[in-house]
Amino acid sequence: MYTPINQWAEDDRPREKLQLKGKSTLSDSELLAILIGSGSRNDSAVQLCQRILAASNNNLNQLSKLSVHQLIQFKGIGEAKAISIVAALELGRRRRLEEATELPKITSSKNIFEIMQPIIGELPHEEFWVLYLNNSNKVIHKSQISKGGITGTVVDNRMVFKTAFEYHATSIILCHNHPSGKLQASEPDLQLTKKLKVAGQTLDVLVLDHIIVTEFGYLSFKDSGIF
Repeated sequence: MYTPINQWAEDDRPREKLQLKGKSTLSDSELLAILIGSGSRNDSAVQLCQRILAASNNNLNQLSKLSVHQLIQFKGIGEAKAISIVAALELGRRRRLEEATELPKITSSKNIFEIMQPIIGELPHEEFWVLYLNNSNKVIHKSQISKGGITGTVVDNRMVFKTAFEYHATSIILCHNHPSGKLQASEPDLQLTKKLKVAGQTLDVLVLDHIIVTEFGYLSFKDSGIF
C-alpha cells in the first residue's frame, strides 16, 4: 500500500492532496488551511480552520461576513492570515456575482451567432469551438477544440467531453466557421455531429445544436431540421 509524501499525516497535507488528487477532494477546512499556511502551537492549520468554520456553523457564507478584527480573535490567526481569508472569500463572492450577471443565456441560434461571429466569423481558416452550458442554458465556458486549414479541421471527440466534465456542463453547442462563406453542411460536418450527439446521449451531456458561422450569416442544424 503506497503512502509516502513523507508519510502524509499533518492532516493529510492539503497542498499535496490538492496537487495529487484535485481541488474537489479537499474539504472547506483543508482549502482554508492552504490559505493560512500554518496553524498555532496547539493546532495544525487544518484543525485551526475546522474551529473557525465550526464557529460559523460550517457555513462559508457566514464566514465571509467576518471582519479581519473578528478573525484575529481566533488563537493562531494573525492579521496576515485573516486578510488572506477575507480576500479569498471576497474573490469567491465576486465570482458568483459575475456568473449571475454576465453569463449569456442561449435562447435561440441567433444568440450563438452573436457570441461566435466576432471570434471565428472572419477567420481565413476553419476553427471548431464548443459552447458549454449549465442547466439554465447559460454559457459557462467556450473552448477552441481544433484549428485547421481553409477547408477543414480535425476534432478530437474525447476533448469535447473531457472539457464538459471539467466545467460540469449539462449540454453543449458545436460551432465552426466556413471561410468560404458557404452556409451548407458538408458530409463530414453531418457525420461529426451525429457521432458527438450519440456520445453525448451516452454521457448525459446533450448536444443542442451545431452552428456554421460565416462573416455575415449562420446555419443552425437544429433550425434547419438537419439535427
